[in-house]
Amino acid sequence: MNTANFPWLTTIILLPIAASLLIPIIPDKDGKTVRWYSLIVGLIDFALIVYAFYTGYDFSNPDLQLVESYPWVPQMDLNWSVGADGLSMPLIILTGFITTLAILAAWPVTFKPKLFYFLILAMYGGQIAVFAVQDMLLFFLVWELELVPIYFLLSIWGGKKRQYAATKFILYTAGGSLFILLSALTMGFYGDTVTFDMRSLALKDFALNFQLLLYAGFLIAYAVKLPIIPLHTWLPDAHGEATAPVHMLLAGILLKMGGYALIRMNAQMLPDAHAYFAPVLVVLGVVNIIYAALTSFAQRNLKRKIAYSSISHMGFVTIGIASFTDLGLSGAVLQMVSHGLIGASLFFLVGATYDRTHTLMLDEMGGVGKRMKKIFAMFTACSMASLALPGMSGFVAELMVFVGFATSDAYNPTFKVIVVFLMAVGVILTPIYLLSMLREIFYGQENEELVSHQALIDAEPREVFIIACLLVPIIGIGFYPKLLTQMYDATTVQLTARLRDSVPTLAQQKEAPKVSLIAPEIGN
Repeated sequence: MNTANFPWLTTIILLPIAASLLIPIIPDKDGKTVRWYSLIVGLIDFALIVYAFYTGYDFSNPDLQLVESYPWVPQMDLNWSVGADGLSMPLIILTGFITTLAILAAWPVTFKPKLFYFLILAMYGGQIAVFAVQDMLLFFLVWELELVPIYFLLSIWGGKKRQYAATKFILYTAGGSLFILLSALTMGFYGDTVTFDMRSLALKDFALNFQLLLYAGFLIAYAVKLPIIPLHTWLPDAHGEATAPVHMLLAGILLKMGGYALIRMNAQMLPDAHAYFAPVLVVLGVVNIIYAALTSFAQRNLKRKIAYSSISHMGFVTIGIASFTDLGLSGAVLQMVSHGLIGASLFFLVGATYDRTHTLMLDEMGGVGKRMKKIFAMFTACSMASLALPGMSGFVAELMVFVGFATSDAYNPTFKVIVVFLMAVGVILTPIYLLSMLREIFYGQENEELVSHQALIDAEPREVFIIACLLVPIIGIGFYPKLLTQMYDATTVQLTARLRDSVPTLAQQKEAPKVSLIAPEIGN
């Protein structure tokens, strides 16, 4: 059977969406049938993702592969255009992996199960599409598609303030999406030809001032999703009210969309403007790392503590994107995948702990490790991964960003020393608040009132299996990072070379002296 011309990406995107449309007609009263149906669909789609990349993807090729293009609105050069390269392929695999585990994590859902799994499967296809589509207007549409399921998953199955959190989420993210639409239309209609194909847009000769305007628009949109301070406030509220499977999708996939789009649109398509905005990204990344770490340290609500920890870790992504080094950009991509795995595991365990204690306040916990030994062990392992313990993926990713930025020749030494020092402070703060969190939950004297009113049963096999599935790649990447980096190195090296060519002091290092922060000669 010749599968070379098979529309793999289209099938992978449309299968869970089409499967979700069948859920309303499945005879099921208690949700047991529909949850098995959803899990099987998720497993089949994930298997297709793995098979498609295993048989049809060449790691040494930096360009788009598995490309498909079908006319949509030919008069405006709008096409259903999909493809994958080193930037998107790891995140597509991550999406299939995390979403399938999130379906398994949703096993206890009994309230409106058909609607719940319908939204999860619809979101499955939409999330993969965000990483695969190669048409700007189509990108905007699928970016919007994944917002709707999250809104309903928050507003229907969330906590006491779910309506507030869901409304804030949709206002922030939909508001940011307007900048994507405006920037996409502006780029598409620029020049003599109208096109929304990303590869064609990357070849357009945009004026520098025009690039700077577009870059700012995209940055606002993706800063909301990443998120970058001060456009981050929706995330702690959303995590504070979400259920465990929704937590996994938010932390594991949605935040990565912002980082991916920042590389794909801002850096790859607007390299000259990226040279001017890079110092801004570095400063914003440092603010994320320090401010969010300090805020996490002060949180008494367990979900909000982990939410701010996520914001802090994503600061390394923005710094890596702005490093102008192969190692730094590679570390940024690795950090996105690593945090997707670690964040999903921590939030799942937060949900499992809440299901037993029925409280998120650290002041009301204490000593539960005596009764929940398996959850204690899993929580400890995942926290060690989050604080970048050597041998786990978080350590490798943050080290790559550290070294990549420290060895960058795009910035003057004083600026680099300040940034590296502040990054180190953030790294030091992380184990302080995470180990303190573990102590308050699992160590010390038992809260007699909590123990007397709640059945603190230990983890069940389903929960152990989910965490084991997440820890295997976390540890595997930690010991052998090439498992992941070989998938995207060719693409990131090519992109870094293009970014460096946009900075005269890097393209002509022997002839031009280094200048303050970053070369201002671009466009002269």
